[in-house]
Amino acid sequence: MARMILRRLAVSVLILVVVSVLIFAATLLLPGDPARAILGQQATPERVAALSEQLGLDRPAPERYLSWLGGVLTGDLGYSAATQGPVTELLGGRIGASALLLVLTALVSTPVALALGARAAVRRGTRTDSAVSGTSLVLAALPEFVIGVLLVVLFATSVLRILPSVTIARPGEPVWARPEQLVLPVLTLALVVIPYVVRMMRATLSETLDAGYVEMARLKGLPERTVLLRHAVPHTIGPVAQVIALQLAWLAGGVVVVEFLFRYPGIGQALIDAVANRDVQVVQAITLIIAAFYVLVNLAADVAGILADPRIRHSSTGGGS
Repeated sequence: MARMILRRLAVSVLILVVVSVLIFAATLLLPGDPARAILGQQATPERVAALSEQLGLDRPAPERYLSWLGGVLTGDLGYSAATQGPVTELLGGRIGASALLLVLTALVSTPVALALGARAAVRRGTRTDSAVSGTSLVLAALPEFVIGVLLVVLFATSVLRILPSVTIARPGEPVWARPEQLVLPVLTLALVVIPYVVRMMRATLSETLDAGYVEMARLKGLPERTVLLRHAVPHTIGPVAQVIALQLAWLAGGVVVVEFLFRYPGIGQALIDAVANRDVQVVQAITLIIAAFYVLVNLAADVAGILADPRIRHSSTGGGS
């Protein structure tokens, strides 16, 4: 088991290195001159050359990459060309705001999706199963911006008007100071994540409930609740954890659209502003943060699947006895 976890960890580190190379190469392919974009079209060639030298744009690409990667490993993400300040200061509060959004979404969506999927699996063929499956199929077909707009229409503009349609926090004010402005972004992201987890939970648990060892547990006279929690669910957690991880990892990218829709002051909005301003250091930092989040969440899901799989646990126990 330890070897499997270490192998997953090594692969994750390798993936992050490859992703860092791709991110750096992609920013090199962005059209235009960053120094010219910052100074404006009226800037003299001398000023453009001086800024290029200050930003290190005149150095060879491999040297710039190694310098950037070394800074990332030491916590130095460089300086924002637009604000002339450290990228870490620019993104510090925004990372916290986005992290709050993702954590709240995970706390809401995961237990709800697991409960609905398990309910549908246990009551297969009933109206409950049809309602849960049909609703999840409809929601899965809707993009996040469509769900967000529908929620705004329902709760903020035309129907109920009980929630703000955009973020109402003042500049410098933490987003959690006004909890009502978090409801629609969190609900939008949750409604995008829940359908996929529900469908996977239902399919996996339904297959497990038909397995021979579950039938044997029933024949022994165990209560159905015990059969479900001790014999069926442990064999279901691994595959479902993978789907949960993929959906939560998707949130790191999908949050960009939702933050733009609700004018939420997170890394998604910062990424849009950085691309518009040709702020290469900020674009690189945010993209790498999103990629690292994606890889780490999938690593956590792999580890959870390994630890939760009874077959691996029993194999490890047997090998050590």
